[in-house]
Amino acid sequence: MKIQKHTLILILTILGFLCANTLVAQKDAFIEQYLERLENSKKYVLLVAEMMPEAKYNFKASPESLSFAENLMHMGFAMDWHSQSLLNGREARNWSTDKVYKVANRSKEKMITIITKTFDDCITLLQKFDTNQFEDRLDYFGLDRTKRQIFMPLTYHITHHRAQMVAYMRFSGLVSPRYVLYQ
Repeated sequence: MKIQKHTLILILTILGFLCANTLVAQKDAFIEQYLERLENSKKYVLLVAEMMPEAKYNFKASPESLSFAENLMHMGFAMDWHSQSLLNGREARNWSTDKVYKVANRSKEKMITIITKTFDDCITLLQKFDTNQFEDRLDYFGLDRTKRQIFMPLTYHITHHRAQMVAYMRFSGLVSPRYVLYQ
């Protein structure tokens, strides 16, 4: 049986579209799963921040450590840098001159508002993230990395500082919130 040329081209075109749609769906699945994890992380961070009494926000485990409040604001600064600067291309904030993420004389309520907005901005950006940029390369502390690779340290860093905050709650005689799965 002889297949006509235009029929063969049509079949190959349809197969090409099917393969391309499968690859896009896999990338979108990664983003969806990542966003689920980030949303759960947000809830857990906010729970920890809410449960710590404001009078204990200046608690430090040692003189060289960040305080509970500094951990919270540093987490926000790094989340902003990973998402808005590295993944989105916005000029990075300068930690020494930044006024958004400095504890200064901020209230617990104001810091929670800032970290909530930072999570929301990060989530909004990642919902719209063009997965064609996954393999774009950038400098990450002198290391050549892809944008896909930036997703992991973004959440690892949140986990690292949240764990310090949970430990500070326990050092302060408080019961920390129950562990939240998939965050």
